[in-house]
Amino acid sequence: MFKVKENINIIQNQIEEAHKNSNFARYPLPKLVAVSKKQNDSRVIEALEAGHKYFGENRVQEAEQRWASKIKQYKNLQIRLIGPLQTNKVKQALNLFDVIETIDREKLAREIAKEFNDNVKTKSFYIQINTGSEIQKSGIEPIQSDDFIKFCKEDLKLPIIGLMCIPPLKEEPSMHFALLKKISERNHIDELSMGMSSDFKEAIKFGATSVRVGSSIFGNRD
Repeated sequence: MFKVKENINIIQNQIEEAHKNSNFARYPLPKLVAVSKKQNDSRVIEALEAGHKYFGENRVQEAEQRWASKIKQYKNLQIRLIGPLQTNKVKQALNLFDVIETIDREKLAREIAKEFNDNVKTKSFYIQINTGSEIQKSGIEPIQSDDFIKFCKEDLKLPIIGLMCIPPLKEEPSMHFALLKKISERNHIDELSMGMSSDFKEAIKFGATSVRVGSSIFGNRD
């Protein structure tokens, strides 16, 4: 047995400590989203058996294979898409994920709006912001974010409740978390998905409402 339950408990304690010492202590505790992408299934089952409810996946196909039966077996799970979404996988994604965190372009937003209705599983969406303006990374440029958020919320009538970012590897993450927080405040968006294994405590200082942690829970991917 890998120490998944123990790792979850350690990280939950670290989240509680960071939250308690932040300026956001009066708000609800940030959610721990366990990043299960490409992880050994036995370790994911350990997390489920430990009672963990929030999981993040990168690919629609892989997520479907992993979760189709588990969501019937384990109650009250919340599965989030935290990787890029192709337009031809939108219908599939809307019937699998509870939250999609990675709306990052107009074409994708329009396709989601076309397929979105009361019967799909996805009830809320985040917009991914490319805070570091990295060419190789998905996400809306910060300078375009206000217009894009308005387009998604007002023109397409999508339930946009959050923003998400992945800071550049070699830059101080706090400046990116601060930027995402600033964008969220001026657009009246409450949820912030930011912070991973190496920097989630820093993200909590800037108001993260969920953190995405993989290797610190499950160990390195196979």
